[in-house]
Amino acid sequence: MGPWEDSSDAENGAPHDQGPTWENRAQYDGPEASTPGSSDMDIRSESQEAEQRQYPLPVWLRESSKSFHWRWVPVPIRQTARAIVAWVKGPDPPQIQKITPFLPFIQEAPAKFIDRHFPKRRHKAGLLAFFYLCWLLTFTLVLNHSAQAGNIKGYGKPQPIWCGANFWEPGNGCGLNGNRCRPFDNATLAFRCPANCRQTKVLNPHAVGDQELNYAHFVIGGPTAAEENSTIPKTVYRGDSFICQAAIHSGLVGNDKGGCGVALLTGEQSNFASTQRHGIRSIAFDASFPKTFTFVSGLSSECVRDLRWPLLAVTCGFSTILSLCTTSPPVFFTSIFVMLFFHVGLVSDPPNYSDYASLTSVIIGRFLPAAFCAFVIYRYSVKPQQRGMTANIERSILWLGGAWVGALNNYTFDFIPIQRLTQHDLQVQAGAKLALAIVVVLIFTIACGQVWYLRLEGLLPRYLGIYAIFLTGIFLCIVIPPLNLRIHHYILALLLLPGTRPQTRAGMLYQGILVGLFINGTARWGFDSLMQTTNELRGGDGQFESLLPNISMPILGTQNITFSWLTPPHPYDGVSVLVNDVERHRWYNGEGAPQHTFGRSDALEKEYFRFGYMLGSSSADYTKAGVWEGDVWRQMEPGPS
Repeated sequence: MGPWEDSSDAENGAPHDQGPTWENRAQYDGPEASTPGSSDMDIRSESQEAEQRQYPLPVWLRESSKSFHWRWVPVPIRQTARAIVAWVKGPDPPQIQKITPFLPFIQEAPAKFIDRHFPKRRHKAGLLAFFYLCWLLTFTLVLNHSAQAGNIKGYGKPQPIWCGANFWEPGNGCGLNGNRCRPFDNATLAFRCPANCRQTKVLNPHAVGDQELNYAHFVIGGPTAAEENSTIPKTVYRGDSFICQAAIHSGLVGNDKGGCGVALLTGEQSNFASTQRHGIRSIAFDASFPKTFTFVSGLSSECVRDLRWPLLAVTCGFSTILSLCTTSPPVFFTSIFVMLFFHVGLVSDPPNYSDYASLTSVIIGRFLPAAFCAFVIYRYSVKPQQRGMTANIERSILWLGGAWVGALNNYTFDFIPIQRLTQHDLQVQAGAKLALAIVVVLIFTIACGQVWYLRLEGLLPRYLGIYAIFLTGIFLCIVIPPLNLRIHHYILALLLLPGTRPQTRAGMLYQGILVGLFINGTARWGFDSLMQTTNELRGGDGQFESLLPNISMPILGTQNITFSWLTPPHPYDGVSVLVNDVERHRWYNGEGAPQHTFGRSDALEKEYFRFGYMLGSSSADYTKAGVWEGDVWRQMEPGPS
């Protein structure tokens, strides 16, 4: 109908001109247009098929019209890129993932019970406060009982020590002739060991004679073959052995519950045996050492065991009850995060502090920044996933179970041969490269699944941008020359958590594990930097990669041996000599000729010599051990020890 025609004529069906004029062009271009005066205005748009049928343009022309600014790019590449972009954007409308619970009447029953008997908000708040109070009282009472050191008759209250405590310092830390680590004998130490000390290992090379230990237990000595079958044999350990591991090795203390004992210093001993007992292989040493110890047997003690396993049952039970009974995401996440954080920091994997006052102070200090990170995790990962969640049993198994797996990282992932994710450790630790490859493949496989769900929800473009920023930041950290990139497991959790947003069963498991890893990393180790110096990565007893003294072939005598060396280069000003892992001589510039003669009383006794440069009172790396046995000298191998 034309815009100037009478509407009454159209309503009466009056004929009008159908020629190809502007007024009746509708029959050629599409549906007839309605006038403002018509009773039923018909507004419709043409379909894409009709447009293509009426304007049959070539493919190349249609592509050029759509990509005017990209016409220099070949058409196949443009088509492929357009298809990729369309795939990344996902379906329209987005398919929001939602878990439909199995047996919903069972999974929703605890929450409905709470709603029925505590219908008002203030009732629920009071019930939640009572729940928190019950957990806090139970947790505190059991923890306080576990913290009591007890009493050993005749020796008093035992001193709590950490798993790596010993009577000696590595290198020349005890000074000339070990004088800083006296007394050597006729002294006792009543001690208390925590549980799980068998997992402690040295993380840097440690020399024992001509042996080099790394990623291993550090117990030197043990019972002889005749004593191996006894419960607590009368045996001697070298003074630098880990006390708690030696107590486990001897049978005095159990690994699962810890325990108490009394160590008796026994002075200089020689010829330490190597035995396998209670899951620990001790190290042999066939020379003398000035400080040794044994354990006093037959004591009457009231030693409280480490109650980390009963406390695990307490926290695990309370967290499960809360997970089953609440449908509120903030209540669920906040409660679980606080419970797990203090359980890890105070019970399952505490930092190395001997008293609970200092330990509690450190954990509270770490909790404050961790709580801020937890808010970000909740806002952008947990809240979207937990919104509308009614599958409480599945959540308790997958999310909460995964969180416990990650939080107990020192137990659950201890079998993975990667102690620290650094280039040096990956090259040195046996099996680390293969383990890392398996972990990377596993993470990539999981990431592919999460990418699919993010695409279905229409979130993939946004998250690709986020992870592009992450990768760019990591690359920039790698190229900073003075610092080393170290991705701690709390940082790894923060990097991967955004991708667990979709509400799927697999996503719940992944998110729970990552939250647990974040809790374990921050509660146990704190917020260590992403970028660390070489000295920070080296630790207190690692190698400096410094220059080593050039020792000429010694002059051998029947009862003595004479060494000589070149003047130390700048900036070193002296040379330190270790004999049987004890510093026996220091030479500085201006103190005469660069040489020294050592004597011995027993011509059959074996001696191990190591040499290192001095800078003031501090030593650099030591050489590997040269061996003097009888009238034979075996030159040290190249490289540091």
